[in-house]
Amino acid sequence: MKVAFLVAPEGVEQVELTDPWQAVRDAGGTPRLVSTKPGRIQAFNHLDKADTFEVDQAVKDATVEEYDALVLPGGVANPDFLRLDRKAVAFAKGFFGAGKPVAAICHAPWTLVEADVVRGRTLTSWPSLRTDITNAGGTWVDEQVKVCTAGPNTLITSRNPDDLKAFREAFLEEFAKTTKGAAR
Repeated sequence: MKVAFLVAPEGVEQVELTDPWQAVRDAGGTPRLVSTKPGRIQAFNHLDKADTFEVDQAVKDATVEEYDALVLPGGVANPDFLRLDRKAVAFAKGFFGAGKPVAAICHAPWTLVEADVVRGRTLTSWPSLRTDITNAGGTWVDEQVKVCTAGPNTLITSRNPDDLKAFREAFLEEFAKTTKGAAR
């Protein structure tokens, strides 16, 4: 299982990157850090700078075909930067077109709103995205984790870092189904 973690060069919530990343590794998968620029990204603990992480691949060089799934970590600034980058938005949207699972937590659905892929879907997020999701044609729910299969792919969403355990469990289960299906 090869999983793309799409982040901006700055602003990702560190625990929303590192916790799911470790879960993918623990499940025997290969996480890869994809960003809009090569080099290192700056993670944050809420509004304070945290660690930096090496980018594995620039989004301009990445293809949906080389990955089994996509994780979109949150952080307030991260998805706001991503939704302004055409290649990042197209990359995220490509997973929907390819029928591959996407997991997004906290503010990350902003990138999906920009990609116009939430219409007809039910998802959760940080509460302030409710209006954006609703205006984009999605249905917002206040749940720890929401798995939506009413579309071309499976979409797994959670609200915030407190939901990480449920988020991990849900996306690993869905990613495993996809990987097993692809192996046939």
